[in-house]
Amino acid sequence: MTNKLCYDTIETLIKKGGKFLMTRITAIINQKGGVGKTSTAHSLSTGLKMKGYDVLVVDCDPQDNLSYAMRADTYSNGLHEALNSMEASELIQYTEQGDIISSSLKLTNADKEFDDTGREQLLDRALKPLKEKYSHIIIDCPPQLGILTINALFACTDTVITLTADMFALQGLSQIARTISKIREFYNKEVNIAGLLLCRHNSRSILSRDLKEVIESKAIELSTSVFNTIIRDGVSVRESQTQRQSLSTYDELSNPALDYKAFINEYLKQEKGE
Repeated sequence: MTNKLCYDTIETLIKKGGKFLMTRITAIINQKGGVGKTSTAHSLSTGLKMKGYDVLVVDCDPQDNLSYAMRADTYSNGLHEALNSMEASELIQYTEQGDIISSSLKLTNADKEFDDTGREQLLDRALKPLKEKYSHIIIDCPPQLGILTINALFACTDTVITLTADMFALQGLSQIARTISKIREFYNKEVNIAGLLLCRHNSRSILSRDLKEVIESKAIELSTSVFNTIIRDGVSVRESQTQRQSLSTYDELSNPALDYKAFINEYLKQEKGE
């Protein structure tokens, strides 16, 4: 089963008078690290760009791994300044791999720095002027449910929750779902869970096979589904990040690259209501 998002047809992403009628903003999220969030955000954004879509990446993780992988300058002004009301359009870096608002270590103390009323809506306000320019905005979230992740959830239209087949990754899933439900109820009625994406998967592991069934059951409880595509584990993911290249450029025939290509097709089908 594939979720139908708030898009009735793909036509909602077509430009009219030079502007997009609607922008799909997807937050890649899980409060646990090492579950493929950054790899997914990287592959999804570069894959959409290769298909001809206008894509912006927003790196919300203070570790700035995605910014580094995309060869952005993490010492320049970026997301920190956007959240401090600097014009977001002036903060976009145009790299060979795509457009990005970079992260930096300046966001490490975001929970303490951004403490005024309305702090949950800073990213939403920053991105609004950019919706006319991009069909897709991909947000890479940090591995915790702090103010940066809350901002991403306030700003996005949907989320992809990445998981590995281990109990620690499953532990926070219910909490994430409850947070999304509250945000949908009280502020952002559009946001939903587009699906759970199983990453770094080893089908030869009995534990992985057993937990895959548990994840599928949990998805039903959360009124969502697991993407049909499973991202297999592979050293090419880590190698491509070390080389600061997209996975499809580094090794397009590797198992993870082929899997991400299939995932992107599945992701796009949601926009057609399929």
